[in-house]
Amino acid sequence: MKIWVDADACPVVIKEILFRAAERMKIDTILVANHAMRIPPSKYISRVQVSSGFDVADDEIVKRIEKGDLVITGDIPLASEVIDNGGQALNLRGELYTTENIRSILNVRDFMDTMRSSGVEMSGGPPPLSQTDRQNFANNLDRILAQNKAN
Repeated sequence: MKIWVDADACPVVIKEILFRAAERMKIDTILVANHAMRIPPSKYISRVQVSSGFDVADDEIVKRIEKGDLVITGDIPLASEVIDNGGQALNLRGELYTTENIRSILNVRDFMDTMRSSGVEMSGGPPPLSQTDRQNFANNLDRILAQNKAN
């Protein structure tokens, strides 16, 4: 198992949780982004810089993942592709996307996108990550990594 991070929109606090987990669990963690970024020196943490463009980082992740890999992303279409390819996807608030829930989440996302494009006023995006969100992310990440280690 490897951890792939859709790093373009990943908050620093989530990256820090991932960096600590990579070291503690000795698991390869790869950040994919279209810009340069700092990562701590580690044999378990690396980065891949892709060219700019719509979904370039997402496409690179989908191309590289293997069955059982974990992808950290807030991008629902990317999460759907990951699941279709046998991977796991965890969002930034700690919610695990699964074969059981991804279709309904994708449908809601598409509906909201349709509403916005038809001119319906929508409130701003999701609220900032709370301490509870961070804790949920860390707890669910630890649970997934422990399950992987047990297998």
